[in-house]
Amino acid sequence: MQSSNPAFRNDKAFTQGGYATFDDTDRRRGQAPTRGGSQQTQDMTPEQLQEMYSQPSAGGPQTGRMTYDDVVVRTGVLFGILVASATATWVLTPPGLGLGLLLPLMLVGAGLGMWASLSKKVRPGVMVAYSLLMGAVLGALSQAFESVWDGIVPAAIMGTLGAFAAMLVAYKTRLIRATEKFTKRLLIAGMGYFVFVLVNLGISLFTGASVWTSPFGWLFGLIGVSLASLFLILDFDYIEQGVKNGLPQEYAWRAAFGLVTTVVWLYIEMLRLLAILRGGE
Repeated sequence: MQSSNPAFRNDKAFTQGGYATFDDTDRRRGQAPTRGGSQQTQDMTPEQLQEMYSQPSAGGPQTGRMTYDDVVVRTGVLFGILVASATATWVLTPPGLGLGLLLPLMLVGAGLGMWASLSKKVRPGVMVAYSLLMGAVLGALSQAFESVWDGIVPAAIMGTLGAFAAMLVAYKTRLIRATEKFTKRLLIAGMGYFVFVLVNLGISLFTGASVWTSPFGWLFGLIGVSLASLFLILDFDYIEQGVKNGLPQEYAWRAAFGLVTTVVWLYIEMLRLLAILRGGE
């Protein structure tokens, strides 16, 4: 099963199967796992064997494999940079000034996001730069929305956190399962929505009209929030598969980055939906 999150799509280790089934040398050669060390155990005394087997099993940190703690820590780092950048932009930028830099920052941030997602090499530095730039984007965007709709930013933050928590509970309780059919349908819907947003952006640039200001704007906003929320299910699933398959520890950065990109998307959609609902104020 292939993830629809670009941060995971290039990594087969995030799929059902096994990354750590046998060592790297055997994996490259296509051979069965070797049994090196059997002669060594034969030369050990019974006391030494008993002591060896009494030791606790090696965990992720001891084997160099990714763990949930690794993902949590790196997610915290990227989110910390994102929030710090957004806060600094809001506080230090005069109202309206950040909007002029919004489009260039978004384009650069999108480029960094694609680089980090599509690169076969894990690039923590690029992911940090993405979080820094997108934090500035969210800070300027939030400042602009708050100046028009008082209290909309705290509501959007609470809505984003609520959606995240709801999707996590739905995933952990298996209320929503990331089946192959679910993944394919969500991927098609996500691609369709992305094309729709681009077309609407092009029309609005030339005509000034936008579906977001139409009587059905709230419906499109709700679709955006729903899609972004459901993509979290795929993120959770592929993080779980990566841990189960014994992905190298450095890939925790990529797992964290996938979560951050989805949450950024969810927050923007939540902000836009609330603005549509409060448009008449």
